Amino acid sequence: MTIHKEGIRSILVAAAMMYLLNTGIDMWIGDLLIIKYSILVLSIVFFLLIVYFFRSPKLHIEPISNGILSPADGKVVVIEEFEDKEYFNEKRIQISIFMSPLSVHVNRYPVSGKIKYFQHHNGHFHVAWHPKSSTENEHTSTVIQDVNGIEILFKQIAGAVARRIVSYAQKGKDVEQGSQCGFIKFGSRVDVLLPLNSKIHVQIGDKVKGGLTNLADLL
Repeated sequence: MTIHKEGIRSILVAAAMMYLLNTGIDMWIGDLLIIKYSILVLSIVFFLLIVYFFRSPKLHIEPISNGILSPADGKVVVIEEFEDKEYFNEKRIQISIFMSPLSVHVNRYPVSGKIKYFQHHNGHFHVAWHPKSSTENEHTSTVIQDVNGIEILFKQIAGAVARRIVSYAQKGKDVEQGSQCGFIKFGSRVDVLLPLNSKIHVQIGDKVKGGLTNLADLL
């Protein structure tokens, strides 16, 4: 278990704030030990939660030929046909994965191939499970073309709490299935758009692991 590079700044800021808070409380309250120690314990718990949020587990990822590895940890909240008007201009199967604040927030490429399209969209911050969040919230869209010429689109979507999306995708770049593609801070969701004839292996409510769970097979 390591700390993700995207969390270093946040952890340092949290540590500085905890130090300043407890130093100020110590000077202001004086001998009220119960209050001082209560605030100290709460601030330590808060700091440990920040560190825990930015954890980056070491995984042994086995590539799956024609398989779609989950791009995120979380729970499957949507499996439905979706009319994509951004890239494909046709119907696709959409699988949406909701990440709670306690989920691992490292995002991973669902397939190997070449990035054919990447776009960052500014937008709203609806709660992540809102149906409109897929198109109206701030999000990134990445399309990967695999070795068979099949294109897969996945989105990193901001939510009501998540306000920063980090993506490492670059158009024309070759990527490996399961490798890190970015990070979403403090909870949100990821959508994957698949061809209609894909064989889906998950159901709504299933818990999935980024880089480990096979969401579907491409036929």
